[in-house]
Amino acid sequence: MTAIPASRRGLLFVLLLLGAGFSAVLCWTVFTWATPASADLPPSTPTAAHFVMALLPKPTYTPVATFTPSPTVPPSPTATSALEITIVEEPALPSRVSEDVAPAYAGGKYILVDISEQHMYVYENDALLYSFIASTGINNGTRTGVFHVQSKIPNAYGATWNIWMPNWLGIYWAGGLENGIHSLPILPNGAELWEGYLGSPISYGCVVLSAYDSTVLYNWAEIGVPVEIQW
Repeated sequence: MTAIPASRRGLLFVLLLLGAGFSAVLCWTVFTWATPASADLPPSTPTAAHFVMALLPKPTYTPVATFTPSPTVPPSPTATSALEITIVEEPALPSRVSEDVAPAYAGGKYILVDISEQHMYVYENDALLYSFIASTGINNGTRTGVFHVQSKIPNAYGATWNIWMPNWLGIYWAGGLENGIHSLPILPNGAELWEGYLGSPISYGCVVLSAYDSTVLYNWAEIGVPVEIQW
């Protein structure tokens, strides 16, 4: 085997060192090219959130008071006395006269109240003109007989029960008080007393009609018109 001179061995060692360095540089270059560019960047800060949390005080609920109307207690159905009539901005009631003395009436008008039917029939010249649902007194509180219209008052006041009685037609006396025909009574709060009970005995002696029917009768009736009440 032939020996390699020392000078040539030194040159070969230098070439090997150069080759190793070149290989190292080549490997580092390839590694750097293959790694994503973002790998060279410093760690990024977290992306800002799209909403912000805030601590707000929970709203307090304050309930709004509601108004509940107190029911109106109608007069006790056991009462049988007639209502006291007081007139506002009207002349005083006529002085009581004997019920046996009826004023002379030459007209052809006539009112019939049938208690058993709870109905009123209105005639003119012997022809039936109106037929109204009516309510008479509880406990037979409405008197039977032949009477007449003895007073007309647009809006009478019943002081005993604090009620208004529109379209008042007085027909007879009960003691020192007058019973009559009128509309459903109006309570102080504006409601109609006994609304929905027409056709059944509900009053304390008077004959009660609806608001419309009583208006029609009031405009038609005259002082002295006979009123007969029967069973």
